Amino acid sequence: MKTIKGPGIFLAQFAGDVAPFNTLENICHWAASVGFKGVQIPSWDKRLIDLPLAAESKTYCDDLLGTVAAHGLTLTDLSTHLQGQLVAVHPAYDLLFDNFAPPAVHGAPAARTAWAVEQLHFAALASKNLGIKQHATFSGALAWPYLYPWPQRPDGLVETAFRELAKRWLPILDVFDENDVNLCYEVHPGEDLHDGASFEMFLDLVDEHSRCNLLYDPSHFVLQQLDYLEYIDLYHDRIKMFHVKDAEFRPSGRQGVYGGFQSWVNRAGRFRSLGDGQVDFGAIFSKLTQYGFDGWATMEWECCIKSSEQGAREGAPFIAKHIIQTADRAFDDFADATTDHSVLRQLLGLKGDKL
Repeated sequence: MKTIKGPGIFLAQFAGDVAPFNTLENICHWAASVGFKGVQIPSWDKRLIDLPLAAESKTYCDDLLGTVAAHGLTLTDLSTHLQGQLVAVHPAYDLLFDNFAPPAVHGAPAARTAWAVEQLHFAALASKNLGIKQHATFSGALAWPYLYPWPQRPDGLVETAFRELAKRWLPILDVFDENDVNLCYEVHPGEDLHDGASFEMFLDLVDEHSRCNLLYDPSHFVLQQLDYLEYIDLYHDRIKMFHVKDAEFRPSGRQGVYGGFQSWVNRAGRFRSLGDGQVDFGAIFSKLTQYGFDGWATMEWECCIKSSEQGAREGAPFIAKHIIQTADRAFDDFADATTDHSVLRQLLGLKGDKL
């Protein structure tokens, strides 16, 4: 067993145009001041990182690492959630997802996809230059509009979508492999990879690629009513990253999993700040430690009630108190029984010293 690292913080929901959230220097100073030890950087935010330059320049990466380290922090990982989303977009979402890409490729789905793939390539190279072994992303989605099987889905529709998804991602996975970086998909509603079954379909189509791994976030499973503890039992070999995010699901006679088109604050299932929801983090940290997960426990803040700054101040000590310092000896060592072959045979009621 190994000890989980942390607490870390995903900066995506905190970065802004006002200090202390407007530059990498300022936000690192703030993160350290509220108790975090690591930062995960969203690679699309130019206030925090120049991704193409990081892919090209080791000197730039060394300077970036120096900025982070100056505040006693570690750069845990990079994220391409927004760019990964654009690797595969159903036309129904074209207008909405254009906002994730630069204006030059708006209204041009093929060019937008090419831009997204290039961004993933940059991320693999940048991660190598930064000495990072894991990378977070989304899978994108082609089949998502057909999630509910009404009207009936034609035979082969889902299979065709997943074959195309795998076709687009396999070369990207190979680039990450060339750079010795694990690509970790955040299994998430809105993505074709949204639960264990869909991840397995994809994994099979990318030939069990060794770089095809998982970012574990239990909040999305609470909202789907999926067993997030058994999920760890099933997929622990592929779990390389961990977002610590809380959620609650309180169904009523008016709405359930689908949420009734209500705002986040009025949904039966909603994200909460750490400790305010229903996730059993004690059990999660125990299972991940049991299976030898030694990555970062990184807070992702998304709460429709509590402020982000309060969520961060409370989140760092919340994670710290859940990290398990693994045992270096058995709890019953004080009663250690000496090993003697003849004694073992006597204990079993066997005669003589022969095996």
